[in-house]
Amino acid sequence: MITGIERIVFTVVAISAILLFLKNVFRLFAILCLGRWENRFDYLWKRTGFLLKYGFGQVRVMARKFGINHFFIFWSFLTLMIVYIEFLIHGIFPKFSFEFLGHIPYGIITAMADIMSLVALTCVCIAMIRRTFFRAPYLSVNFEAYFIPSLIAVLMIAYFVSGSTAYSVHPPVMAAWLPVTSKLSLFWQGMDAHTLHIISKVAWWVHALILFFFLNYLPYSKHLHILASLPNCFFRNDTLTATVPRLVFRKGERFGIAKAVQFTWKDILDFMACTECGRCQDVCPAANTGKVLNPKELIHQCKVNTFINGDAIRASRPADMLAPAPDDATEVVPLINGTDKSVSREALWDCTTCGACMQVCPVFIEHVPKIIQMRQHLVMEKAEFPHELITFFEASEQRFNPWGMAPSDRTKWTMGMKVPLMAEVKEAEYLFFVGCAGAFDSRVRRSTLAFVNILNHAGVSWAILGNEEKCCGDSQRRLGNEYVFNQLVTDNINTFRKYGVKKIVTQCPHCYNTLKNDYRQYGLSVEVIHHSQLISTLLKEGRIVPDKPLSEKVVFHDSCYLGRYNKVYEEPRQVLTSCTTRHFTEMKKNRENSFCCGAGGGRMWMEEVSGKRIYLERTHQAMATGASLIAVSCPYCMTMFEDGLKDEKATGKIQVKDIAEI
Repeated sequence: MITGIERIVFTVVAISAILLFLKNVFRLFAILCLGRWENRFDYLWKRTGFLLKYGFGQVRVMARKFGINHFFIFWSFLTLMIVYIEFLIHGIFPKFSFEFLGHIPYGIITAMADIMSLVALTCVCIAMIRRTFFRAPYLSVNFEAYFIPSLIAVLMIAYFVSGSTAYSVHPPVMAAWLPVTSKLSLFWQGMDAHTLHIISKVAWWVHALILFFFLNYLPYSKHLHILASLPNCFFRNDTLTATVPRLVFRKGERFGIAKAVQFTWKDILDFMACTECGRCQDVCPAANTGKVLNPKELIHQCKVNTFINGDAIRASRPADMLAPAPDDATEVVPLINGTDKSVSREALWDCTTCGACMQVCPVFIEHVPKIIQMRQHLVMEKAEFPHELITFFEASEQRFNPWGMAPSDRTKWTMGMKVPLMAEVKEAEYLFFVGCAGAFDSRVRRSTLAFVNILNHAGVSWAILGNEEKCCGDSQRRLGNEYVFNQLVTDNINTFRKYGVKKIVTQCPHCYNTLKNDYRQYGLSVEVIHHSQLISTLLKEGRIVPDKPLSEKVVFHDSCYLGRYNKVYEEPRQVLTSCTTRHFTEMKKNRENSFCCGAGGGRMWMEEVSGKRIYLERTHQAMATGASLIAVSCPYCMTMFEDGLKDEKATGKIQVKDIAEI
C-alpha cells in the first residue's frame, strides 16, 4: 500500500499525464485536419471487417514469419490495458477494483495480465536480439529501435518485481490466478518483510512512472503507429490503389502536391501509421538496386515535414481550431527539397509505381499516389523533370503517342492483312485497343499479329480504331503530366462513345489498367479485359486449340499492372499450361510478390543512371531458373527482358515471347 502523501503525488502525476496525453492526441487530430477532405466513410460495415481482420487480426503483419512476435506484443498490450485502467483508478481510489465483475471473470483478467506480461517481456527481448544479431537489411538501427523495447521490458520487469515481492509478504486474494508471479515470489524467500516492502514500492513507482512517460512519449516517437495503425486499417482502400484523384483544370487551381498540408487527411494518417518495419524497402525494386528511393524513408520524411509545418501553422491560429490549412500556408521546411526533412526529387523519379510497397504494408499505406501527386507538381507547376521526358511529353501531346510517330502510321502493322476497322464495320463485340507499343514497336508488333490470328481463328467479332486510337495516357499520368493525360483520355472516350463500344480487349497491362480504372473517373463504363483473359476463355470454350505445344522450359513473369494492381494471375498461367507439354516454372518472386521489370511509372522512357538496372536484376532472376523461354504478358516487360538478355549476351540462348505468340 502507498501512503496518503504518495497517493496525492500519484494523483497529481496521473491526472497531469492524462491531460498531457489528451493534449498530444488533440495536436495529432488537429494536424490531421490540416489535410484536404477525402471521403473514407463509405461501406462502414466492410471497413469494420478490415479493422477486425487486419487491425486486430494482424493478418498482414503475420504474412512474414517474425510477424507472429509482433502479434503477441500487440495482444499483450490490448490485454494489459484492462489492468492498467484498474491500476490507474486504484492508485487514486484505493478501494476500486474490477472484483465487482465476479471472482471467476476477475480471476481470468488477473491470470491473463500475469501471463501476457511475461509474453510481452519475452517478445521484446526476442525483438531486440533479432535486431542486434539477426537484423534484416531493411530494419533500422537507431536509438528508438532499442529505447522503446527496453522501456517495455523495464515496465514488465517492474510489474513482476512489484507483484512478486508483495506476494511474498502477503499472498493476495487472487493468488491462485497468478501463475507467473507466484513462481517468481519464490526468488524472494528468506528476505525480511520490510526490505520486500521497499522493493515492492520502488518497483510500483517505476512501473507507474514508465507507464505515464510512455503514454506521452508515444505521440512523438516512431511508435505513434500504436495510435494510428488501427484507424488506418479501417480507412484503407477496398483494393490496391490503382489510380490517383482526377485533377480539374480551371483558373486558380493548383496541380499536384507541393506542401505537406496539401495531402488529404488520409495521407497524413498514413504518415502517422507507418511502423517503419521496412517491408516496403525490402520489396522496392528501386531500393533493391541501389537507387535513392527508399519508400520507408519517403513516408518518414513526409511525416517529419508534416509535423514541422503543421505545428507552425497551428501556432498562427487559435489553439482549438480544427480546419484545413489554407493553400497559401507558409512552409517552414519545403516538402520537396532533398534534405532529411524533405523528399528528394531524385527519389520521386526513381519510382516504377509497381505497387509492391503497398502490397506488403501491414497498415495499408498508399505510397504510389503520393509520389505521383508530387510529380504532378514538379511537371505542371515547376517544369522540373528529367530531360529525356521533354521529347516524350511533346510527342504525346502533339502526335498522341510516346514514339513521336505520325498518327497515320498507327495502322502500318495491318498492311497485307484483313483487319476490321470500327469506322467500316460500325459494330463489333470487342474493340481491340492495340496500344502504342503494339502499333509502333517492331518487336511488339509480332505479339499484336499473333493475337489477331487468335481472334480470327476463334471467330471473335472484333475491330480496331486504327488512326483514331490515341495513347491511353498511362505513362503520362504516372509521370505527373495530368494535362496531357486529360487530353488523351477525353479524345479516346469520345471515340469509344462514337462507336458505342461496350467491350475492350488490350494486350498491354498498362492500357488495361488505365482504361479499366483511370478512365472510370471520366465516366467510361465498359468491360475491359486483358488478352490473356480472352485467350484463356477461348481455350476453355474449345474455340482455339494449340497445335504445337512447347516442350522447352518456360518461366512466366507477372506484370505489376496486370497482377498486383488487377489480380490477374491465373489466366496467363492457364494459357501457358495449355501450350506447354510440361508445367512451366516460376521465379522465386512471383504473383503478388513479383519483381518489377523496371518500365512502369513512365520509367520506360527514362534512363537509369544510378545503381544496378532494375530490368537486369529481373533478367538475372529469370535466368536463374534455367528456362530457355521467358513468357510475358506485357509489351513493356518484353522490351525490358530483351534489353536484359542483350546486356547478358544471352539473346540466342533465351527467348522472350508474349503468351499470344506462345
